[in-house]
Amino acid sequence: MAASPTLSDAQLALLPPPPESESQISSLLSEVSQQVLAAMEDMLKSVREIDEKSGEITVEIDKCKESALEKKRGLDETKEQVEKAAYAVLQMLNNTRA
Repeated sequence: MAASPTLSDAQLALLPPPPESESQISSLLSEVSQQVLAAMEDMLKSVREIDEKSGEITVEIDKCKESALEKKRGLDETKEQVEKAAYAVLQMLNNTRA
Protein backbone atom coordinates (compact mmCIF):
# COMPACT_ATOMS: atom_id res chain seq x y z
CA MET A 1 0.00 0.00 0.00
CA ALA A 2 1.31 3.41 -0.91
CA ALA A 3 1.97 5.88 1.88
CA SER A 4 -0.36 8.84 1.85
CA PRO A 5 1.42 12.14 1.43
CA THR A 6 1.77 14.16 4.64
CA LEU A 7 1.82 17.93 4.89
CA SER A 8 4.33 19.84 6.94
CA ASP A 9 3.23 22.31 9.61
CA ALA A 10 4.16 25.19 7.32
CA GLN A 11 2.03 23.77 4.53
CA LEU A 12 -0.87 23.22 6.94
CA ALA A 13 -0.62 26.83 8.08
CA LEU A 14 -0.98 28.00 4.50
CA LEU A 15 -4.18 26.03 3.95
CA PRO A 16 -7.40 27.95 4.50
CA PRO A 17 -9.32 26.83 7.57
CA PRO A 18 -12.42 24.76 7.03
CA PRO A 19 -15.63 26.83 6.71
CA GLU A 20 -16.95 25.83 10.16
CA SER A 21 -13.68 27.06 11.75
CA GLU A 22 -14.13 30.40 10.01
CA SER A 23 -17.65 30.59 11.37
CA GLN A 24 -16.42 29.78 14.88
CA ILE A 25 -13.64 32.35 14.64
CA SER A 26 -16.06 34.95 13.31
CA SER A 27 -18.50 34.17 16.12
CA LEU A 28 -15.72 34.37 18.69
CA LEU A 29 -14.48 37.69 17.32
CA SER A 30 -18.02 39.06 17.34
CA GLU A 31 -18.51 37.97 20.95
CA VAL A 32 -15.19 39.44 22.04
CA SER A 33 -15.98 42.69 20.22
CA GLN A 34 -19.32 42.93 22.02
CA GLN A 35 -17.64 42.30 25.37
CA VAL A 36 -15.02 44.96 24.63
CA LEU A 37 -17.71 47.47 23.63
CA ALA A 38 -19.70 46.71 26.78
CA ALA A 39 -16.57 47.17 28.90
CA MET A 40 -15.78 50.45 27.15
CA GLU A 41 -19.33 51.70 27.73
CA ASP A 42 -19.04 50.78 31.41
CA MET A 43 -15.72 52.61 31.65
CA LEU A 44 -17.22 55.66 29.94
CA LYS A 45 -20.10 55.64 32.44
CA SER A 46 -17.55 55.39 35.25
CA VAL A 47 -15.50 58.27 33.85
CA ARG A 48 -18.63 60.44 33.57
CA GLU A 49 -19.61 59.56 37.13
CA ILE A 50 -16.11 60.35 38.38
CA ASP A 51 -16.17 63.69 36.56
CA GLU A 52 -19.56 64.50 38.07
CA LYS A 53 -18.50 63.53 41.58
CA SER A 54 -15.22 65.38 41.16
CA GLY A 55 -17.13 68.54 40.30
CA GLU A 56 -19.38 68.10 43.33
CA ILE A 57 -16.36 67.54 45.57
CA THR A 58 -14.67 70.66 44.19
CA VAL A 59 -17.80 72.70 44.96
CA GLU A 60 -17.89 71.32 48.52
CA ILE A 61 -14.19 72.08 49.01
CA ASP A 62 -14.75 75.65 47.84
CA LYS A 63 -17.69 76.01 50.26
CA CYS A 64 -15.54 74.67 53.11
CA LYS A 65 -12.71 77.06 52.23
CA GLU A 66 -15.11 80.01 52.25
CA SER A 67 -16.63 78.87 55.54
CA ALA A 68 -13.16 78.50 57.08
CA LEU A 69 -12.20 81.99 55.90
CA GLU A 70 -15.37 83.43 57.40
CA LYS A 71 -14.65 81.68 60.71
CA LYS A 72 -11.07 82.96 60.62
CA ARG A 73 -12.30 86.50 60.04
CA GLY A 74 -14.70 86.13 62.96
CA LEU A 75 -11.95 84.77 65.19
CA ASP A 76 -9.61 87.57 64.13
CA GLU A 77 -12.27 90.16 65.00
CA THR A 78 -12.90 88.51 68.37
CA LYS A 79 -9.16 88.38 69.05
CA GLU A 80 -8.87 92.05 68.19
CA GLN A 81 -11.75 92.93 70.53
CA VAL A 82 -10.25 90.86 73.36
CA GLU A 83 -6.85 92.49 72.85
CA LYS A 84 -8.42 95.97 72.90
CA ALA A 85 -10.34 95.08 76.06
CA ALA A 86 -7.19 93.69 77.68
CA TYR A 87 -5.22 96.84 76.80
CA ALA A 88 -8.05 98.97 78.15
CA VAL A 89 -8.01 97.05 81.42
CA LEU A 90 -4.21 97.35 81.64
CA GLN A 91 -4.45 101.10 81.02
CA MET A 92 -7.13 101.43 83.70
CA LEU A 93 -4.94 99.50 86.15
CA ASN A 94 -1.92 101.62 85.27
CA ASN A 95 -3.91 104.82 85.69
CA THR A 96 -5.24 103.81 89.09
CA ARG A 97 -1.74 103.07 90.38
CA ALA A 98 -0.35 106.30 89.19
